[in-house]
Amino acid sequence: MEDKLAALAKVLETMDTLRGQCPWDKKQTIQTLRSLTIEETYELSEAIQQQSWDKIREELGDLLLHIAFYAKIGEEEKKFTIKDVANDLVEKLVERHPHIYADVIVENDQDVKDNWEKIKTQNGNKTTLGGVPNSLPSMIKAIRIQDKARGVGFDWDHKEQVWDKTLEELNEFKVEIDAHIQDQDKLEAEFGDILFSIVNLARFYNINPDDALEKTNRKFIGRFNKMEKAIKAESKSLSNMPLVEMEEYWQRAKKKALRD
Repeated sequence: MEDKLAALAKVLETMDTLRGQCPWDKKQTIQTLRSLTIEETYELSEAIQQQSWDKIREELGDLLLHIAFYAKIGEEEKKFTIKDVANDLVEKLVERHPHIYADVIVENDQDVKDNWEKIKTQNGNKTTLGGVPNSLPSMIKAIRIQDKARGVGFDWDHKEQVWDKTLEELNEFKVEIDAHIQDQDKLEAEFGDILFSIVNLARFYNINPDDALEKTNRKFIGRFNKMEKAIKAESKSLSNMPLVEMEEYWQRAKKKALRD
């Protein structure tokens, strides 16, 4: 443990030095760091998806730097210190794990999640959905909204009900399309209902829809790149190729991907 604490102390010491001597570091504010922190978080996410432990290690270091940076600025502004941040975190973890630090009994991990959300509502969030950040990406926000609603019992009882709701939303959208509705806002709203229902359906099958969509994105990119490479290898151009011929190359790329 001592070597770990010493390493963290070195991070804070380095941050103090950079903040005091580096022109760029001295200039930064919490506002200027915000977009950089989001970028670093996405880079960590990509490293996790790639299951690259070396990159995960590197990106965690970058995020640790940002935590030290915000804490240093907070200290300069006499708002909080890294000690306050750490103590608040430990207090929160103890409070939200009463099955470990108190006498609450849980049966499974879902009970733990439900208790966590109830405690958050009791001790800070004025509403059940109040803790969902507005700036979250839409799909992740939908996941969190549904998780929190489930935590207070607002949820379907059976998968079949979710299927019915999803098909209902699809049908409503199709009705609007078939009626040649020109109201783009209405079409967008109906399509949003479909996506929200599909996110809910995924939850009932323990599928993270954001992860699932990203895997499909990567699969498509991989196959498209293979198709494009094969077309160029035959001195042909993708831009003026008929769709029927493209489909032939696509199927070849698909089969090659399955073999690989």
